[in-house]
Amino acid sequence: APRRRQRTAPARRPPRTGRLQLMSKVIEEELEPGFRATYRIDKILHSGQSEFQTVDVVDLQPFGRCLLIDGLVQSAQVDEFVYHECLVHPAMLLHPNPRSVYVGGGGEGSTAREVLRHRSVTKCTMVDIDADVVNFCKAHLPENAGAFADTRLELVIDDAKAVLERAPDGSYDVVIMDLDDPLEGGPCYQLYTTEFYTMAKRKLAPGGLLVTQSGQAGIKQHKVVFAPIHCTLAAVFPKVVGYNQAVYSFCDEWGWNLAFSDPPPSGATLAAEAVDRLIAERITGELQFLDGVSYQGIMCLSKVHRKSLAAETRVMSVAKGNFAFMHNQGLCVAEKEA
Repeated sequence: APRRRQRTAPARRPPRTGRLQLMSKVIEEELEPGFRATYRIDKILHSGQSEFQTVDVVDLQPFGRCLLIDGLVQSAQVDEFVYHECLVHPAMLLHPNPRSVYVGGGGEGSTAREVLRHRSVTKCTMVDIDADVVNFCKAHLPENAGAFADTRLELVIDDAKAVLERAPDGSYDVVIMDLDDPLEGGPCYQLYTTEFYTMAKRKLAPGGLLVTQSGQAGIKQHKVVFAPIHCTLAAVFPKVVGYNQAVYSFCDEWGWNLAFSDPPPSGATLAAEAVDRLIAERITGELQFLDGVSYQGIMCLSKVHRKSLAAETRVMSVAKGNFAFMHNQGLCVAEKEA
């Protein structure tokens, strides 16, 4: 699930406005003040409340089958592969031999699915606190059935931060943080801070990489959290690369930041031919979005983005009380049958 996922144990969000009932015809997201998107519902497969959040699996007219958490689109059949391939494969391909991988969040299984395409992986530890989300997605997202059945997957229902803290130092070649967005009052904003990244860096083996989803990264919104996440990682890691790609169901470009535990010996980029060769050598099956050419595209940030990253000075810290928050509100709008 791409946007707002892994919950930390103490955090509870108030119920969203309304509940998804059989009479509901549309859902609505407030993407920023003054900008709302409305999606028509074709079918409701499941609507319920877990211990931590509201969970809906629905068929939306523009996006196909979708997972909604607290009324917000997390993952859409039409383009979830774009988000998940961009999240997972750049870090995996930049590592010479990724064997042990940690996934924080990602309860619907798509991130683990992409990790387990890599033949070198011997163990993928996926930690999500909400067992109901995992079970709903096992039942309704057949494209991830293979990942959940893979013997290399260790599925842990627990707090992603706490499990990573308990791991011995140097445990993982790649750490993938597929978290909720940093929302004010939300469950995950403290997992975008120097304190968390310093701990996570210790859990990486030599030459390890960490990648985190980093929120909206379009021409307007990239300054909100994408740039400060990049700056915060750069205060901890010797090399950080930001990249972005349009994700249709998120109504914006989306961003990721990739951090190296050690300075990369051959730079932080790969030529198109090298990407295609590594995909052919390492990955089972055919990727839908990412190849050598598209890899170059996601790594080519615009002049506006590059200037923003160079000028950014915000470093997020629990101790200093410095945070950056996205604006998102999930709504359910119920229309009575005519």
